[in-house]
Amino acid sequence: MDAIELLKHDHRMVEQLFRDYHAAASRTQRRGVVELMVRELSKHAALEEMMLYPLAKKVLPDGARKIDEYLSEHMAVKKLLLALDKLPAGDEREADLMAQLKREIDEHIREEEGETMPELRARVPQEKLDELGRLLGRAKQTAPTRPHPNAPDQPPALTVLGPVAAAYDRLRDRLQGRPST
Repeated sequence: MDAIELLKHDHRMVEQLFRDYHAAASRTQRRGVVELMVRELSKHAALEEMMLYPLAKKVLPDGARKIDEYLSEHMAVKKLLLALDKLPAGDEREADLMAQLKREIDEHIREEEGETMPELRARVPQEKLDELGRLLGRAKQTAPTRPHPNAPDQPPALTVLGPVAAAYDRLRDRLQGRPST
């Protein structure tokens, strides 16, 4: 899978998680979906910030402005994910936070898939997209599993601190009995 296909696959998975949340039969099931959502979106955002956005910034016309917008959107998502992650199971604020998150994610997916990804496909050689896809697939195994809104969102600081955050997240996940993959 090349980088664009892999990231679109992530988008489809997140869209399915929103459907699963609404179809859940109990608070426990909904909480399980929330935990999966937090983990998957945290990994996805970190990978885009570390690997895709630096490339997009270089090759796209007006790439710096566009990526700055996406980073701002990521910040809003990370804050929502952090709020969801801290909520106790059954908290009445969960549904509202999930609705806000869905609006943010839907808009972000529309922008990325409608504009940025087609532009990248047109400007980046397929071999490079294939290689980036392989790198993203490997990096996904060690990406942070929790939101870190106060962490840097651009290399080089992100490249240095990302693995530290990921190690911390995985230790925390283990101590809390949560899956981290």
